[in-house]
Amino acid sequence: MSPRHGKDPAAGARLLVVMMGFAWGLNWVAARFILEVLPPCTMRAIGIGLGTLTLFAAAMIARVPLTIRRADVPKVLIAGFFNVAAFGVGSAYAQIYGTTSRAIVIAYSMPIWSALLGRFVLNEKLNAVKLVALALCATGLAILIWPLARDGLPLGALFALGCAWSWAAGTIYLKWTPIEAPVLASAVWQLLFGWLMLAAGMFAYEGVPQLGPLPAHVLGWIGYNGLIGMGLAYFLWFEVIGRLPATTASLGSLLVPVVGVIGSAVLVGERPSLADAIGFACIFASAASVLLQPSVKHTELPE
Repeated sequence: MSPRHGKDPAAGARLLVVMMGFAWGLNWVAARFILEVLPPCTMRAIGIGLGTLTLFAAAMIARVPLTIRRADVPKVLIAGFFNVAAFGVGSAYAQIYGTTSRAIVIAYSMPIWSALLGRFVLNEKLNAVKLVALALCATGLAILIWPLARDGLPLGALFALGCAWSWAAGTIYLKWTPIEAPVLASAVWQLLFGWLMLAAGMFAYEGVPQLGPLPAHVLGWIGYNGLIGMGLAYFLWFEVIGRLPATTASLGSLLVPVVGVIGSAVLVGERPSLADAIGFACIFASAASVLLQPSVKHTELPE
């Protein structure tokens, strides 16, 4: 059947890329509003808990087997710590101590740190593209962090950078010792184990959640954060990487900081300075140059 008379599967998958980029980009804005009334571990425990349930349900509907080998359980625990628990807490504190736009852009410098870590752990070559990307990233970070450092320790930027490093560490760890299970199953268990760590941190440092009467808009953002920003968006990501070339799928990741920065300006009222815009552009260009290489396959767990 010709595309004129039938549905184009690739076109549908490309629509999923756009949906995914918007879902994750607005998820950073959702976190910003939730953090106004809930502490970070509580916010993440609730959101990732809802996301885990949503992804479990999606996997069951799609009939994706969720069993993993006993030998892979420690791998999932370690990956869940880096990709879910550490990233989740770090990204929350990055927004508490800084702007959402700066946090999301710095966090999405992950591909560059992943390439650098891959050089030392996996002996992957740093080609000319990656070296240029590293230089662009360093320039962008210097532009963003140096003005803040003159006024004291830039905690927000440092937490965001910690997110990028944690995410890169989780990605390289799973390349170094892959889990022999469907990628969606690996994601489900990483979310579950990450949620258990976050819940433990919540009870240890923040106590029993005091949810009380929350404003309606915050409840709405909590629902969005868990059901769409975590559960549905993860499911879309694994659908996309299974149906489209790596470069096309990666465009969804690159949409996230764009949507996040625009969303923080429109909904939160943040106004990045000219220096911020230049720093954002450098980091975005560096991430794009790494992500859009046609030979790269992406199975990482992004947000």
